[in-house]
Amino acid sequence: MSVFAPPVTLTGQHVRLAPLSAAHHGELVAAVRDGQLWQLWYTAIPTPEGMAAEIQRRLNLQTQGSMCPFAVIEPATGQAVGMTTYMNIDAANRRVEIGSTWYRQSVQRSVLNTEAKRLLLTHAFEQLGCIAVEFRTHFMNHQSRRAIERLGAKLDGVLRSHQINPHPAAAGTLRDTCVYSIIASEWPTVKTHLGHLLNRSSIKDTKSC
Repeated sequence: MSVFAPPVTLTGQHVRLAPLSAAHHGELVAAVRDGQLWQLWYTAIPTPEGMAAEIQRRLNLQTQGSMCPFAVIEPATGQAVGMTTYMNIDAANRRVEIGSTWYRQSVQRSVLNTEAKRLLLTHAFEQLGCIAVEFRTHFMNHQSRRAIERLGAKLDGVLRSHQINPHPAAAGTLRDTCVYSIIASEWPTVKTHLGHLLNRSSIKDTKSC
């Protein structure tokens, strides 16, 4: 049986996305401790103690064909600095969601994220033949919403009272989920925009050396 989104390595100048494996466990534990990311009440980021279970959960979903998980590797160090995925894979309708993403605090808001998203979007539209790629985030996750909008994704709408928040710090609260997407006809413009962002960031980095 063919798999719509099989494991693949995607390589750029500032980031490498490698198929997730249990071998990434130690590096990911160190990464999630940078900023104690699991304490953010509006996200679902694994604790250091729960990292092994989260890696296995993602690999189980990969076996079922609904997820293609990656370890986010920083080329300069060769270390895993976070995780990302194609998730909620809908092969029949050629749609994927890019999500379940987190990065250690030291690389957040950097060129690494922009290039990681460009690699994922390029593969989705140009190799997988997707007709649309979705992004979803908590209404209150303003940093994530700004980052998604900066990519060029458009807000499709807000799913109100979409989920019960499982985070202990937000017990009893409901999640409003913002749904964004980029469709295939928009991809050439978005690709040009992302190329401009990356080029501008590279020039800025060179000037600061």
